Amino acid sequence: MPLAGHLIELRKRLVISAAALLIGMVVAFLITDPIISFVTEPIRVVARERGDNFAALNFGTVTAAFDMRMRIAFSIGIFLAAPIWLWQIWAFIMPGLTKKEIRYTIGFVAAAVPLFFAGCYVGVMVMPHIVELMWGFTPKGAANLYNAQDYYDFVFKLMLVIGVSFIIPVFLVALNFAGIMSGRAILKAWRVAILIACLFAALATPAADVVSMLMLAGILVVLYFAAALLSLVFDRRKHKQQQAFLEESAV
Repeated sequence: MPLAGHLIELRKRLVISAAALLIGMVVAFLITDPIISFVTEPIRVVARERGDNFAALNFGTVTAAFDMRMRIAFSIGIFLAAPIWLWQIWAFIMPGLTKKEIRYTIGFVAAAVPLFFAGCYVGVMVMPHIVELMWGFTPKGAANLYNAQDYYDFVFKLMLVIGVSFIIPVFLVALNFAGIMSGRAILKAWRVAILIACLFAALATPAADVVSMLMLAGILVVLYFAAALLSLVFDRRKHKQQQAFLEESAV
């Protein structure tokens, strides 16, 4: 296909993806009320414990409430439209891949997508504990007026960061497949991996919330060792194939 044909194909894929995102945003906008109710539940817990005048979600401008709903609709719309725009990306790059590359890509995507959503789920579960724990440091007589935009950014970034951290082991396996890093090298760096996992968990969760930190660090460490063991299995299979090829060549 000439360059102009690729550009036309790319434009078609982008238009379909944009339309799917728009539809997903419309659907998500209609369900923003239960989403906002869910993510702001920790604030209501604080209000019940300390009094309604001491904890509330604050909208500082006339359009702040609408802006928050639009931001939520955009984020949720991306997830709702994910099957369509992921397929459009796949349909665009698939003709340029070999059968082996297609098989590997499907495997990596099939592993990465569930892990990312699992990480987002862990972020949602950790988030209320963080809010309630941080509220505990508020001095008596002071009020917690959470800015709506900052509060949403905190929740969204927490989910995104933990979700991405869950798919890092998939990239390690991909590097092993590409021959950049061996399974033995990945396993050899387990001390550094544990240290990084603990530091990341400590940054992603409050220092005083030891349970959430250990839970997140433990999950990341387990995923890392799973990636290392899987890479070792692949390396062993590659070695056997190379040995078989050398024996056939010698004959």
